[in-house]
Amino acid sequence: MTFEPWAVLTLHSSARPTTTGATMTAIPADTLSKRPTSDYAALLAEVRYAGLLDRSGISCVTRLLGLGVLVAVGIAGFVWLGSSWWQLAVAAYFAVVFAQLGFLGHDAGHQQLFATRRWNDRVGTVVSNLGVGLSYGWWVDKHNRHHRHPNDLDRDPDVRRNVLAWSHEQAESQRGLLRFVAAHQAVFFFPLLLFEAWNLHVGSVRMLLARPRGRLLEVVLLFAHAASCLTLLLIVLSPLQALAFVTVQQSLLGVYLGCSFAPNHKGMPNLDDVAAPDFLRRQVLTSRNVTGGRLVTLALGGLNYQIEHHLFPSMPSRNLRRCQPLVKRFCATREIPYCETTLLDSYAMALNYLRSVRPRRQGSLREINGS
Repeated sequence: MTFEPWAVLTLHSSARPTTTGATMTAIPADTLSKRPTSDYAALLAEVRYAGLLDRSGISCVTRLLGLGVLVAVGIAGFVWLGSSWWQLAVAAYFAVVFAQLGFLGHDAGHQQLFATRRWNDRVGTVVSNLGVGLSYGWWVDKHNRHHRHPNDLDRDPDVRRNVLAWSHEQAESQRGLLRFVAAHQAVFFFPLLLFEAWNLHVGSVRMLLARPRGRLLEVVLLFAHAASCLTLLLIVLSPLQALAFVTVQQSLLGVYLGCSFAPNHKGMPNLDDVAAPDFLRRQVLTSRNVTGGRLVTLALGGLNYQIEHHLFPSMPSRNLRRCQPLVKRFCATREIPYCETTLLDSYAMALNYLRSVRPRRQGSLREINGS
């Protein structure tokens, strides 16, 4: 799970006219053709001078302690309530806590927390595997590929054809039930997020079973997570209540994570290295920022500053807000579109895009059932 040099030197400062309210579908040819070789170096120097890439373990310890308190409060409330269907409210609470732990694991995977890779990976492995129940190594590998090639239909794992289709070609290739989903995927998008956390768990386990060598610690921590959670659930709750608790907690976790990541790229242009050959434009043109102040920043784990994050993945998330004016100004001087909108508008843009991507001959339930 090695981070490439680009992942450490990844930021830029500034942007151009703010794009709001509508999906960016067409990018002016002159924007793509302007590829100055010194843009990144100039901005990197400015960002470094401002100290925005400096990392401090103190802030990480503060976050860890805060999350530890939230976990302890949740466990105490869970034990105090006992065998009660009110525990489903506790399940919703732990969905939020697990998502926040996931954001911390995300930051560790980007080497944002400490100055050394060793400590970032140690914290990320413990938080992700033991805290959330997801393989840190699997997620880092997958997420690095996304950062290298955002919205590249061939190389970004987040927009490859699966249940949802992200291009007309993908939609045309869907068959059976998936073709019906492709014809109505804007309707299915949010309901499908209920399965996202389960999908992440399956991906983690499949990778560890396929490539177990050198991953003993991850396997042990994942087993400890599952065993401790199930033991506590079955001690306090009835089997049916425990099943309902896990179902609610994991389903809401998937919705939370999906609603946090969806605003970032969905509905933005699909590019490849030919369309956007330089790093700066590839990252800016495929990303979207979400406005809303500190509350939105807290809820989304800092991912609302997605453009800045993609330009400088190793920048501590607490510095992204300070970096944004630099990036916007930098892009404005180079006439690079900078997309920024509200959270609700970002969902609307994503759904409008999904609504526009469908097979030419739409499947029906009657065809699927063979009648």
